[in-house]
Amino acid sequence: MRCKSRTGRRGRVAGVVTAAVVGFSTALYGAGAAGAAAGTPGVSEPSPPSLKFANPNSQALFGTAYKAALKNLLQTNTIGFDPAVYNKSGLMDPDVGILRAGGGYPQPWTRDASVNSWNAASLLSPAVARNTLWSAVDKDAAGRLRVQQDDQQWDQVIWVTAAWNHYLVTGDTAFLRDAYQAAAGTLTIREHATTAGYNSKYGLFTGASFFNDGIAGYPAPPADATESVSTGSMPWPGVASGMFLSTNEVYYAAYVNAANMAAKIGRPASEVASYRAKAARLKAAINKRFWNPRTGSYDYMLLADGTAGAYQEGTGLAFALIFGIANKSQARSILAHASEMTWGMPDTYPNWARYSDEQPGRHNAIVWPVVQGLWAKALAGQGAQGAFASETARLAKLGDGNSGFWEIYNGHTGVVDGGWQRLGDTVKFHWGSEPDQTWSATAFLNMIDSGLFGLDFGDRSLSITPTLPAGWGDVTLRGLRYRDATLTIALHGAGTKIRSFTIDGRRVHGHGVPASLTGAHTIDVTLAGAVDGDRDGDRVPDTRDRCADTAGTAALRGCPDPGHIEAEDALNTGGVKTNVNHAGYSGRAFLDGLWAQGAASSYVIHRETDKPGVGTITLRYANANNDARTMTLSVDGRKTRQIVLPRVSGSWDDWGTVTVGDIPVSGHDPVVTISYEPGDNGSINLDWLEFHDSAR
Repeated sequence: MRCKSRTGRRGRVAGVVTAAVVGFSTALYGAGAAGAAAGTPGVSEPSPPSLKFANPNSQALFGTAYKAALKNLLQTNTIGFDPAVYNKSGLMDPDVGILRAGGGYPQPWTRDASVNSWNAASLLSPAVARNTLWSAVDKDAAGRLRVQQDDQQWDQVIWVTAAWNHYLVTGDTAFLRDAYQAAAGTLTIREHATTAGYNSKYGLFTGASFFNDGIAGYPAPPADATESVSTGSMPWPGVASGMFLSTNEVYYAAYVNAANMAAKIGRPASEVASYRAKAARLKAAINKRFWNPRTGSYDYMLLADGTAGAYQEGTGLAFALIFGIANKSQARSILAHASEMTWGMPDTYPNWARYSDEQPGRHNAIVWPVVQGLWAKALAGQGAQGAFASETARLAKLGDGNSGFWEIYNGHTGVVDGGWQRLGDTVKFHWGSEPDQTWSATAFLNMIDSGLFGLDFGDRSLSITPTLPAGWGDVTLRGLRYRDATLTIALHGAGTKIRSFTIDGRRVHGHGVPASLTGAHTIDVTLAGAVDGDRDGDRVPDTRDRCADTAGTAALRGCPDPGHIEAEDALNTGGVKTNVNHAGYSGRAFLDGLWAQGAASSYVIHRETDKPGVGTITLRYANANNDARTMTLSVDGRKTRQIVLPRVSGSWDDWGTVTVGDIPVSGHDPVVTISYEPGDNGSINLDWLEFHDSAR
């Protein structure tokens, strides 16, 4: 339940379903940590693409996050594997790696494997994605392929949509034939299961919410006020027999995609029709049982006794839009009534009675980037430009401000936070949030690929229908490998209306790239119809906002005060992250993690002049070590001097300041960096930086 114990799980997602559906999900379970081993794949994958914005502020925010997300996917979390543990399908390539779930979670897990493949890996690392999908598959006694039968039965069908998407992206028909066997077998198992199976009374599937494998994701009932039975969700009878929005939506997607698979490989028409009929019945049941005209949205749950739960489930709302379960009227209503937190779409909402803003539940009123990614995908699909821009900027800021993509963040403050959980009357514990989470990184990659650039993979072509928000500026994605072609895609203007679409300078009708295309090609798309809003609330329209959504902007509120920048709003790398476990800090948080060489915190100083000058910098810091500490100060990448930070006291709750003068600066936006370099001894916490410019 990613709330899980170290040997348990967590909760994840991904997906797509329309006429040609595509979709995906979250955690690959069953293959234990003991089977994973660090290693370098022996088969080369395509070189990663690059993202470049003409607007330097957009590049600083989104370009930085994109580069970090690529590293997370293609380097940090691509690992070797033990065939004895993972290759139960017999279909894996031993010379290619797999994707682990992330730091703290060395397994792939079914949901993680599926959502990561669907979000990004099938496009950016297809051989690794293929291996990762097969790592979640084994065989029954008769040798038939099936998604492995583990203790998280309700999420097995997520694999079906990820597999169909993998075919659409790669055109791998050999993979598709085997994938259909696994899909058909798994759906049959689930339809006849006594646990997490089909409830004929309601026409819905039972079992936990797709994402919420921890009981913190459920109100009482089916939980109780102290979570006395288990931290997991399925040991609770009310959860096991209950019906939840997102789970039934991924079953719907699985049926649609199984039908697509069957049709593509030439199965009998009756077989295809059977899956489509099951999908239609399930879609009707979802709308009958979960749509709530009073709230203008979908309910989260329906318990076996008929008790409904008019709560918000982030993945459930996203899936309703992505998979086309909601009609146009319902979609408009969802967008009008959805509640987001300061830092993004929460998992479940609002707080259950046993949690609070001060102690949010691990799966309740808290932000998981994997949910943000799905919601952003849904927003882009609905043409909600401003909301898409804000959600994408939030996740970019969370990644840029915390040395990459963590598992969970506080929805109000954006601070790295694993959330709270209970186990009986006397035990209430605070979970950690793990670093380097693959599905957090692939969520951002999908925001760029399917949201910003509007990449939509079909059987015969790749459609490109971008969403380029006002103020972001022109942007180019270079070196994108699509089947046998290498694409450069350049977006110009802003909005969602395509005014011009050219391939290699020749105007083409429609907005598609043929799947048969080979070699290198350049696609130019000119857009119009931008909504010129004021996303950061600084009373400057987005098209004229010099600092809209830039790195270093506190909570999306425009340019920071050049004289005072909170450390949590800096670009932080090398293990530096936000924290609140000591008192006395200002702003939303302070920074820790400045404990090893390579740790750095960078501040964009927005000056009112571009003339060269000198400035004075003051740092507020904590040092409870027994001696003075040193760090290196750089300006625009040039080392200026080593600074000394004296011991403040023996308590990390006490803060001091140090001021350094004669700092050379030039240009409108110099970058001041505090870093742990060779010759430094670091090990401090940072609260804020103040800058005073003598040129002003």
